[in-house]
Amino acid sequence: MRIVYFTHSLRSCWNHGNAHFVRGILSELVERGHDVNVLEPEGAWSLSNLVDEHGEDALEPFLSAYPELSSRTYSRAEEGAAEAWGADLVIVHEWNDPELVAAVGRLRSRGGRFILLFHDTHHRAVSAPHEMQGYELGAYDGVLAFGSALARVYEQWGWGDRVFVWHEAADTKRFHPPRRQRNRDALLWIGNWGDGERGAEIVEFILDPARKAGLALDVYGVRYPADAKRKLSDFGARYHGWLANASAPAVFAEHLATVHVPRRFYTRVLPGIPTIRVFEALACGIPLVSAPWDDCEQLFNVGDDFLMVRDGEEMARALGDIKEDSGLRASLVRSGLETIRSRHTCAHRVDELLHIAEAIRAPRLESAA
Repeated sequence: MRIVYFTHSLRSCWNHGNAHFVRGILSELVERGHDVNVLEPEGAWSLSNLVDEHGEDALEPFLSAYPELSSRTYSRAEEGAAEAWGADLVIVHEWNDPELVAAVGRLRSRGGRFILLFHDTHHRAVSAPHEMQGYELGAYDGVLAFGSALARVYEQWGWGDRVFVWHEAADTKRFHPPRRQRNRDALLWIGNWGDGERGAEIVEFILDPARKAGLALDVYGVRYPADAKRKLSDFGARYHGWLANASAPAVFAEHLATVHVPRRFYTRVLPGIPTIRVFEALACGIPLVSAPWDDCEQLFNVGDDFLMVRDGEEMARALGDIKEDSGLRASLVRSGLETIRSRHTCAHRVDELLHIAEAIRAPRLESAA
């Protein structure tokens, strides 16, 4: 198939977690022989911030890890949308400008024969529903939602059986345990500060427990204001700034354990949706402890694949147990790897995507017969 994917940025993962999953999916599609074309807007803010802060050399980890992937840029929505003509499958991610979303839809309405899907991997459907309902999706065949809770929102908006649950997953060709084990003695947190909506949780579930467990703490991420950096320093954490996602497996390999602290939207109004870091960490074979969230879709075997705690005191005890108990560490790694490899790889998600596309295409073929 000729597949066109419209993304905010393929090259940059600066405050752009969706790039992780998209890269893995597109790489898998290329490996299977599909003709993959990626479009992104000129001046994408993720790419602009990355280059402004770290220079063009910051693109090297992506280029080295994904030599089979490339993207083209466009300056106007109609120009970008035109690239979809002649495709078999077109996917538009929700981080794109509404004008681009509408332009691709118009192309479809004017005779485009491609299957057209909208890919939503964010909480804006509940945090800013007026924005999401402003997108012109009338010509779209369906929505790919990265969790059942989000899919239900679209169902309530009238999408019915045209919304499909499509979870994120690990790119296991890049995210896997190290071939040689290294000395591991510190805790790792990879996460952006964002707008500070989980600042209290970072203290409760990461900074304070790490200190109580006697673990050195390394922190990677962007958008940490000065007061947040001071907070990290007060707790003795070592802040390293932005980390290229392609470099994350090597960093996981240097640490004893890592922590997951979900954003509040994913604990209160969109349950069952972990960030992609959970998939990636387990795929890399590092023990993980999570702040509370509801795995209502049973994606994981909680307690076996990773530990989940209710508060900071439990987090400190769990980290202490992992620090002292090599058997516990080995058990968590073994179970987490098994779950990822059997259910949550990008290869699994490509299978699901192709099945969705076929399910949409089949009625069309029947009606044309």
